[in-house]
Amino acid sequence: MASGIFSILDDIAALMDDVAVASKIATRKTAGILGDDLAVNAEKATGFLASRELPVLWAITKGSFINKLIIIPATLLLMWISPIAIKVILIAGGFYLAYEGAEKIIEFLFHRTDSTKEVTKPIDQGDEKVEKARIKSAITTDFILSVEIVVIALGTVLEEVLLIQIITVIIVSLLATVGVYGLVALIVRMDDLGYRIIKNSLEQRWKAKLGQLLVKSLPWVIKFFAFVGTIALLLVSGGIFIHNIPFLHDLLPQWPMMLKEFLSGFLSGLMVVGMVKAVRAVLKR
Repeated sequence: MASGIFSILDDIAALMDDVAVASKIATRKTAGILGDDLAVNAEKATGFLASRELPVLWAITKGSFINKLIIIPATLLLMWISPIAIKVILIAGGFYLAYEGAEKIIEFLFHRTDSTKEVTKPIDQGDEKVEKARIKSAITTDFILSVEIVVIALGTVLEEVLLIQIITVIIVSLLATVGVYGLVALIVRMDDLGYRIIKNSLEQRWKAKLGQLLVKSLPWVIKFFAFVGTIALLLVSGGIFIHNIPFLHDLLPQWPMMLKEFLSGFLSGLMVVGMVKAVRAVLKR
């Protein structure tokens, strides 16, 4: 009896060891996308009044968890039924990300006054439609990035047994959600932390200066993540196209990969923006 229990524990330990190794490899493979995910979601979660920042971020986080609950079983099923379907979904998601990135650049270049107001003026509590639209946009973007994270994580453990595949993908997905949105929460509450440090600094000048630095840095951090988030959208979308469309992958092999990804994402985004505007113009008529 005792030997049977120890045998089971030994099997569990061996399984956990395999999962730990697989999760480490999968996390390393998806690290770049996690960085993009952080940049994009930090940009989308900022710009609200202080009292609404955490509720909005929590709504996005819950949406992210729901995304993972949908994506993980659907990806495993599709991988078994039709691997080509995963590629089609990735490319479709890439066009959406490219559209968002290109649209932001167009707004900055041709509607700079409006975009400046949008960055500097916090969204009022009464603007429920704007808030819901931002939350919906963030969850949609998270869904697309999550699909890529899950697919890449699954791709690193395809040779493992099904149980290790499932556990590894779940661990990577949880790390992605908790890690990314935990860091985003720290970023959006940076000014509040600064005010608290200033309030409790008493006669300690270095504390007061640190608090002031945190408060003054937040607008620049927001602008930085707005910029990085836009570039991340185009790089991720371009990466999806290049790694899943052989023609683009083999085109201009002497060019740096990052430049190819950016141009692929940006040009695809411009194409989708043009199509969307043309459809809207036709519908208005």
